[in-house]
Amino acid sequence: MSQATTPAPRRSDATRTAILDAARERFAADGYERATIRAIARDAKIDPSMVMRYYGNKEGLFAAAVAIDLRMPDLAALPREEAGRGLVAHFLSQWEENEVLTALLRVGITNEAGAERMQGIFREQVLPVTRRMCPDPEQVPARAALVATQLLGLALTRYVVRIPSAEQLSREEIVAWLGPTIQRYLTAPSP
Repeated sequence: MSQATTPAPRRSDATRTAILDAARERFAADGYERATIRAIARDAKIDPSMVMRYYGNKEGLFAAAVAIDLRMPDLAALPREEAGRGLVAHFLSQWEENEVLTALLRVGITNEAGAERMQGIFREQVLPVTRRMCPDPEQVPARAALVATQLLGLALTRYVVRIPSAEQLSREEIVAWLGPTIQRYLTAPSP
């Protein structure tokens, strides 16, 4: 008689997870240019050939390591005049809970591949939110870019450069200050 057994987790899944965890830490600490496949493999306690086997090259590894779903909120569920505050609060949570996002911002400042990845995330995830809120479809790209200037600027000063006065602001203060600006970008008539 055979017994039903629960399949054991695949070693390849554990290896991929170890590689991605090590890559995220290494890219965050060293940046894209200085992070090496060899150092990432050493951190993951595997042979460098395994990194290449799963991800092909450093670019493929970077893309996998910084795959981010911002879990954008449904701003239509909020009163229209609260959309800006809701978006700021959501992004504060994302920056504080997702070290990958902060690592990507660090890399994006100094590396074209990181900048392109950050642009893609905002294009694919922030642009549609802006599109749903914007009164003029032709202004969606400009308004989404303005939203991005505020959200990325906040993250840069608070989580990367760590300007003390930006770090000391409470979540409530940031939402109160930045929310109306984002709201204006999303819904105000064109200046």
